[in-house]
Amino acid sequence: MPIDFLTSAIRETDHRGADDLLTAGLGIDGLRGPPAAFADAAAPTPTQLRRRAIQASWKGIADLGPLGAWGELYGSTANVPGREYQAFARIAGAHSPHRILVQIPDGFDAKARCLVVTASSGSRGIYGAIALAGAWGLPRGCAVAYTDKGTGTGYFDSASATGVALDCTRSPAGAGGLEFEPRAQVASDGIGVKHAHSGDNPEADWGRHVLQAAAFGLAMLDRAFPQRAPFTPQNTRIIAAGLSNGGGAVLQAAGIDQGEMLSGVVAIEPHVHAPAAKDSRPLYDFSTEAALFLPCALADSRFDATPLARIQGKVAPAWTARGVGLHAAGLLRAVDERVQSAEAVDHLHAGGWTDAALAAAASSTAFDLWRALAVSYASAYSRAALGRMPCGYRFDAHDAAGRPYTPAAAERAAWWSDAAGIAPGAGVFIGETVSADATDPTLRGLLCLRQLWTGDDAMAKTVRASVAAAAAQLPRKELPIWVIHGQEDGLLPMAFTSTPYIDWLRANGREPLFWPIAHAQHFDAFLAMPGFGDRYVPMLPYAYAALDRMWSHLVEATALDAGTVPAASPRGAGKLDATHLGLRK
Repeated sequence: MPIDFLTSAIRETDHRGADDLLTAGLGIDGLRGPPAAFADAAAPTPTQLRRRAIQASWKGIADLGPLGAWGELYGSTANVPGREYQAFARIAGAHSPHRILVQIPDGFDAKARCLVVTASSGSRGIYGAIALAGAWGLPRGCAVAYTDKGTGTGYFDSASATGVALDCTRSPAGAGGLEFEPRAQVASDGIGVKHAHSGDNPEADWGRHVLQAAAFGLAMLDRAFPQRAPFTPQNTRIIAAGLSNGGGAVLQAAGIDQGEMLSGVVAIEPHVHAPAAKDSRPLYDFSTEAALFLPCALADSRFDATPLARIQGKVAPAWTARGVGLHAAGLLRAVDERVQSAEAVDHLHAGGWTDAALAAAASSTAFDLWRALAVSYASAYSRAALGRMPCGYRFDAHDAAGRPYTPAAAERAAWWSDAAGIAPGAGVFIGETVSADATDPTLRGLLCLRQLWTGDDAMAKTVRASVAAAAAQLPRKELPIWVIHGQEDGLLPMAFTSTPYIDWLRANGREPLFWPIAHAQHFDAFLAMPGFGDRYVPMLPYAYAALDRMWSHLVEATALDAGTVPAASPRGAGKLDATHLGLRK
């Protein structure tokens, strides 16, 4: 299959024994342990970087806690030997390349000829979907093709003028071949992140990224098994699977796959926006709203028992101050703090938020995730260059006192493995001009970010146009699509994303399968924290179950039937067991 979209050589590596495809030799105990060591912190080897990146990706997605029953009740961390093929590629018209990767197990099932194609969740790097697509596909004998979809962790440091080479090590700018290198920069511009600073709107091309990764996967299967070539969409089953932003990416791919490359699609808690669907809201709209109103709303007494909504039983002072700031900005009428919180809850209810979604969203609020999303997406949607982010934001390394400083070589070296592709994290922080009210220093910036959605200036129009360009399109009628979403998702509320998308498909003659899972929120990785695992079930078991049924449909020609929605129930203080998942064989 033609792969004229590559911008680098193809890097082929073997991964066997103590350095396998699925866990880089760590196994379940190593994945649960401390960060995989670097022999030289300032100059880790590609093997060490890869191992630590795989570990970080697992920890960011899966519940590996002692009560989560990973590897016992569901999931696999089997040792899977094989080969990896990695390259930089480019979408036509894009300024920046992106990273694509194919893992081909030695036990590839030549009879089934299966390729799973996936996109990283969130803004993660290339291994960001390994706990979903790799854990399901590799032990089954499928090849797995990954794309970072124009996001990723190839951070560029302006002070040292270095970025990330194909082998994941730091390399100087100007020589070509970096994962991300800004078109122009000066030493004082801070830290460049591809998702925010490429000058592209990668979300609008997520579907093309997925289909491109699928084409790369077929080409690498040709290379790995020339005696069985050619591998084509007609003789190879291509299943697209993604979670969160990766789920949105595979649904975007479904909408533009007019060449019938995909055989089936499984999307878990997808970031998807169907503009023609009633109640559908794009991420930038509801995340900027949440960033402003949720701190005040969560101070309401109805959330007193909500995990992470209280610090030692008390509301965080900054959350109380938010109501005062919103009142001063004319966004709340009430003056009394308790009435302000109730009014903020009412405002969010009017926008479609449920109490269950608000409670789950306390974690994203406590971890400053709403601001992190809004800052990066505003920069991407406005096509901002490094050093010119909207609303006065920038990304920097900070010292212990919170002051920007030049990061050391060891800090830069770890970014590719440790970061999640979005600040704050891995020693990279969001910098901004401090608000005049020191009790709520982030309010000024958040009001500016919200204005980019509600305002009418040139930048706001650019942001809204970029959001519109990322909307989902209708897939072909015969393409099997299965969507799974947690009813209590507080990051990508089902009421704004999957439910209107499914309704839109059905209104247009499509027949998607849909599992709205009770007692499920967005982050499986949070289930190991106190107060989470006892009230929420993980999402990955349902993803694997849907993939199993999609496989049987495509390979064994069984009917694709979702059956009844699994009757999930919280595990409480005990260990997760099959009765809590409610899955039927």
